[in-house]
Amino acid sequence: MDAPGREHATILVVDDDKNILQVLEARLAFAHYKTLAARSAEEAVETLAQHPVDLVVTDVKMPGMGGVGLLNEVLAQWPHIPVILLTAYGTIPDAVSSIRSGAADYLTKPFDGHQLLQKIASLLGREQEKAAQRPAHKGKAVSDVIWGGKSPVMRDFYAMLERVAPTDVAVLIMGESGTGKEMVARMLHDLSPRAKGPFVIVDCGSTQPTLLESELFGHVKGSFTHAVRDKKGLMEEADGGTLFLDEIGNISPEMQTRLLRFLQERTIRRVGDTRAIPVNCRVIAATNSDLPSLVKKGEFREDLYFRLKVVTLKAPPLRERKEDIPLLTERFLETFSADQHRPGVTASAETLRVLMAHSWPGNVRELKHALEGGVVFCSGTVLEPGNIQLENAQALHADPVAAQAPAAPPASGEKPAPDSLSLEENEHQAIIRALERSAWVKKTAADLLGISRRAIHYKIKKYNIHVPGKDQDD
Repeated sequence: MDAPGREHATILVVDDDKNILQVLEARLAFAHYKTLAARSAEEAVETLAQHPVDLVVTDVKMPGMGGVGLLNEVLAQWPHIPVILLTAYGTIPDAVSSIRSGAADYLTKPFDGHQLLQKIASLLGREQEKAAQRPAHKGKAVSDVIWGGKSPVMRDFYAMLERVAPTDVAVLIMGESGTGKEMVARMLHDLSPRAKGPFVIVDCGSTQPTLLESELFGHVKGSFTHAVRDKKGLMEEADGGTLFLDEIGNISPEMQTRLLRFLQERTIRRVGDTRAIPVNCRVIAATNSDLPSLVKKGEFREDLYFRLKVVTLKAPPLRERKEDIPLLTERFLETFSADQHRPGVTASAETLRVLMAHSWPGNVRELKHALEGGVVFCSGTVLEPGNIQLENAQALHADPVAAQAPAAPPASGEKPAPDSLSLEENEHQAIIRALERSAWVKKTAADLLGISRRAIHYKIKKYNIHVPGKDQDD
């Protein structure tokens, strides 16, 4: 009997032995599951951060963090995803210990394919039952489920979002970094008729241009060096659901042409293939770039721009909705207190004054991370200004009005400071601050910024940031 929801279930298989990977992929594909593959636990974590996954099957003994390390990462970051461990006979006690630690099940090598499929079907059935018992977002007002907002600008934004969500039109989400564009895209999906289909994210800003074509469109075996098997692209994965193209302003002219053709014809061709594959998905794009300006410069196709912006939603920056800061603060503190297993932390009146006075160049993301760190440093149940780390924090504590006053002009011959209104300069400085606070560990810095490791690698290269040492990636 087919597993519930099998036509949409995606299984991530992880093993450093490519032969076992091929066996697992073939067995799961024959059973009509979608598969993703990784040759290490570290690669698996990257895959989980980039793609929706319903279940993980992983070997225990691998170089690096190994299967147990991967299990711990999944339990911490994606606790809803069940993990099946594959172990040799000699490590069964380790597997049993891991079951007690949170693994869903395990099999010994050489494993029986039918038994593996039975365990997967059973686990996916349980997860589907749990999902059915969770309260659904569909049918609720957007303002009930998106991070808080009672300001006039957010009320207008929510009203437009509620009108657009049930339709199937293409949407372009514009806004500064940190304003929650991905969250807006998720809500458009969750409140649409496609909510039961996949929501597939493509980070155009962090994917190398040479790899983006294969990532989006897929490829056939032998189409280029290292193309050892057919690969389904992310567009094809989004069939029946929503494709979210983040940082769309960064794609190359060649990719702009291919994307335009897809939007016109609703078919794709894998790299190296001649077959046209129909794909039915809604396309939502987002950018913090000035696309109209890029169009005028000839760097972005005008016809593609108008195809993407059937409807445009502009995510408001936090400085334009400061009335929402107290509500956002309350909700974030409630969440972080629960995550850190401590009594509910609330913000003092002085802390709220400091937060209201800050300019928030990093928008809601910056507020979120400032409060998360604040809960860590807070020794009681009241968050004080000294518990939060913000740029110009000392000046804000002393005189928030003075802290917002224009800086004095530079002395003669002195090099002027970068324009604080420059989005790129703010992003550049934010990345450097995150790297400094994390002792130049890129993964930790990416977590502080709320972005993927691929994204921070791209940004470091983009801004030519020198990272001391050679082993800080992990």
